[in-house]
Amino acid sequence: MTSALAGQLAAAPISWGVCEAENWGCQLPPERVLQDMKDLGISATEFGPTGFLPVEPKPRAEMLRRYGLTAIGGFFPSVLHQDGNDPLPAIERELAAFEAAGATVLVLSADSGAASYDEKQEMTAQQWKTFGRNLDEAVRRAADRGITAVLHPHVGTMVESAAAVDQLLNSTAANICLDTGHLLIGGTNPLDLVRRFAARVGHAHLKDVKADLAGRVGRGELGFTDGVKAGMFVPLGQGDCGIAELVAGLQAVDYAGWYVMEQDVILTAAPEGQGPLRSIRESRDFLLGL
Repeated sequence: MTSALAGQLAAAPISWGVCEAENWGCQLPPERVLQDMKDLGISATEFGPTGFLPVEPKPRAEMLRRYGLTAIGGFFPSVLHQDGNDPLPAIERELAAFEAAGATVLVLSADSGAASYDEKQEMTAQQWKTFGRNLDEAVRRAADRGITAVLHPHVGTMVESAAAVDQLLNSTAANICLDTGHLLIGGTNPLDLVRRFAARVGHAHLKDVKADLAGRVGRGELGFTDGVKAGMFVPLGQGDCGIAELVAGLQAVDYAGWYVMEQDVILTAAPEGQGPLRSIRESRDFLLGL
């Protein structure tokens, strides 16, 4: 890889259909996914959902090293908004595992507690207070370990809509995971967010989506899972997120974080031949050509 982005480029198991949501489809084994990453020349990856890689930090790190991959951290759903529920012990355990594995980015989502991402959620004023208090404390505890904790606006979580994203940025000190696809589906223009809040982008998940399907999901006309099955996510540069402009906007402010390629897919069976690898290679080539 010779592009200026090569040193910031990473992958995530969701591009191979590996997901924490129930009934998501065929879950490929880590050996297949990690070998594909290695074959692509990718040198860093997120962990994927709990249980995809070994749970214990040392075996987890050793498995990634066997494939020449650096652990950068990953996605961790957490119920942050409910009074009487303390999310911090579980976050502390995850932070300890991240620290032991050398990972540096904890990507929190404002989990609703539901089993899927197909329901729309929103918080009351009191829940926002609880959420903000827990989130800011999680960010502080992560920083004490040298780990960056960011909040990931995500379809089907408590922070999905444009109004919720604005409230997150205006009422907490947390930085954001710029997930271009989930932001667009939720009604936030990701390019506008970069223009207004580039300094608050602590991590980037690069997704591209078809705007027509994203709009239907955003309006509740189509469930998120059905949108994925219908091909809502496409290789980078082939959708409507303006990926080239987004990357240029971040590079212009010397963004030094990771660009994680993510193209959510649902597999009905273990693929023969290249499977998801073909689309991910197209995304990689697009980024390296910028």
